[in-house]
Amino acid sequence: MADKNYENRPQEDVLNEEKSTENASESSEQVYSLNDDRRVKVLSPGVMVAKRFFRNRLAMVGLIILIIMFAFSFIGGLISPYEEDQLFYRTEILKKEYASAIENTEFRYTAAEGQASAFTGIVQAQFTLAQSKGSDEFAYGGKSYKLSKDGDNLYSIYDGDGTLLGIAYKDIFSVSNANETLTFDIRYEGLKAYSNGEASFTVDGLTYEIADDGLVLLNGQEYGYISRYVVQALMSDVFLTREFKDTVIEIIEKNRTTGEAVLEVEAEDGVKQEYYFVKNPNTGKWTITQETESRVYDTYSAPSSEHWLGTDGYGFDMLTRLMYGGRVSLMIGFIVEIISTVLGVIMGGISGYFGGWVDNLIMRIVDVFYCIPSMPIIIILGAAMDNMGVDPQIRMIYLMLILGFLGWPGLARLVRGQILSLREQEFMTATEACGISVRRRIFKHLIPNVIPQLIVSCTMGLGGTILTEATLSFLGLGVRFPFASWGNIINDVKNTFVLTNYWFIWIPAGVLLLLTVLAFNILGDGLRDAFDPKMKR
Repeated sequence: MADKNYENRPQEDVLNEEKSTENASESSEQVYSLNDDRRVKVLSPGVMVAKRFFRNRLAMVGLIILIIMFAFSFIGGLISPYEEDQLFYRTEILKKEYASAIENTEFRYTAAEGQASAFTGIVQAQFTLAQSKGSDEFAYGGKSYKLSKDGDNLYSIYDGDGTLLGIAYKDIFSVSNANETLTFDIRYEGLKAYSNGEASFTVDGLTYEIADDGLVLLNGQEYGYISRYVVQALMSDVFLTREFKDTVIEIIEKNRTTGEAVLEVEAEDGVKQEYYFVKNPNTGKWTITQETESRVYDTYSAPSSEHWLGTDGYGFDMLTRLMYGGRVSLMIGFIVEIISTVLGVIMGGISGYFGGWVDNLIMRIVDVFYCIPSMPIIIILGAAMDNMGVDPQIRMIYLMLILGFLGWPGLARLVRGQILSLREQEFMTATEACGISVRRRIFKHLIPNVIPQLIVSCTMGLGGTILTEATLSFLGLGVRFPFASWGNIINDVKNTFVLTNYWFIWIPAGVLLLLTVLAFNILGDGLRDAFDPKMKR
């Protein structure tokens, strides 16, 4: 019946219906076509891994922290107004030792001209022994010596031939002018005259007069003075005048019981200078100090507008040292991981692909490396480099090589395990059938399939490497001055006073170290979840 109706219908209606059917068919094909913008998008594995990684908020936090750390370390050092080893100074009023004074109670010795080699310390010691026994002669080394008492606390020592070797005395003969020279003959004759209460003595045709207070005059001019006190400046280029020495002796006499005193002297320019006297109760020696304006290292300076994190114990800017220290720590971490990865990939790839005796040999080598006590060896090598005085830059290179060479066994096992499961798959059979060389099979077809696991392992291993370097530098066995690393920056924490009083020395470096290691671990977890979503819990 339908056919009849179809046959009886006008031809024009039939054609219209067929056209509408064709249009509907074409419209249906456009809706489900894969050639327009509404097609299903198939993502590549790399893009899918990236999308999974960027959706992981915790991993993104770790990535942002690392970007900040890299910018802080590598860019911050470039824009910092200071250099890594730039020292800073400040001016302080310090008490510095200026001179010392003591009442002489022991014999002092002066050799005669040309007799310094004969009048040795051993001969002087033998004299002291003989003088204490009341003997006027002694023998030593097969030679005989004689001593003569020339005055109160003044002795002359002769050899067996009667040649004068030197003198022993307790009174001190000093010149009043720095330009004057005190010869042996003047010293000897002057001390002998002073000991015997004589008013003058003659040397080389010149007559010297001795006053009651020990002042020595030559032609009516002051030449020197004799005293039982030894007052001498700390610096050899400083000459103490007789007036100053007399003042010192007077103060010592007045303050014997207290053991402390202060002397105020007005200089020629009107500036008052204070000298502080302190007596050592054990030795009786007086130490004289003075306040002087000194330019010293700006050590442990508190944070300020000039130094945002203060200065360290050497006078360096702490913020700048942290920037350069981060550069060194990160660089060491990456280079060590590169060395370990290269060795691990080569050894693990060869072991996993060839198997058999090659696999057994390499795995036994790995077992040997696992048995090596890495930390004691590194400590021993660090101490050896200290003794040899290895340059800090060469030492840093050695440190990276040692850590890299000792860190490859774990990666070698990882690569070997992955290749053992990959080498039996169809694509490896195809590479063998195509005649591809063994080297290309391993490094062009097998290793790329292990790269995701390597990335995760290396990322998480970077944090451990940075911690190892920090530990060695903290112990003084890693990066050494003048180079900075976060480890040797917090080395000052070994000083309890610094630990409790200067937080800005070690807390910032510790925080940066903590954040960097934590960020690497978080990044490693995020990459692991992105490469293998089944492991995400």
